[in-house]
Amino acid sequence: QVQLVESGGGLVQAGGSLRLSCAASGTIFSINDMGWYRQTPGKQRELVAIIFSGGDTNYADSVKGRFTISRDNAKHTVYLQMNSLTPEDAAVYYCWITTRYSYWGQGTQVTVSS
Repeated sequence: QVQLVESGGGLVQAGGSLRLSCAASGTIFSINDMGWYRQTPGKQRELVAIIFSGGDTNYADSVKGRFTISRDNAKHTVYLQMNSLTPEDAAVYYCWITTRYSYWGQGTQVTVSS
């Protein structure tokens, strides 16, 4: 079984920055893709950023140039550096990884005050 523990969410003023972390633990042989999604009440969960096993990345248009996803394979951890945050970025952020199966974190709240 694999567990994901997220950290780094919180309250920030518009224009500020936060760094989210998601560490995977348990029986892990290798992690393929890793990513971050976010969800606000009444809306579907949306992809924010993904980093593939080879290191390539992909971002939602709304965060390009502001967010950076990275990973530390030795630590089984994925990060999301979020800069120039706006109130529209406020959401619950979920990390996601794929091994043989897909796993989700429990979510971490990001609140951006205007």
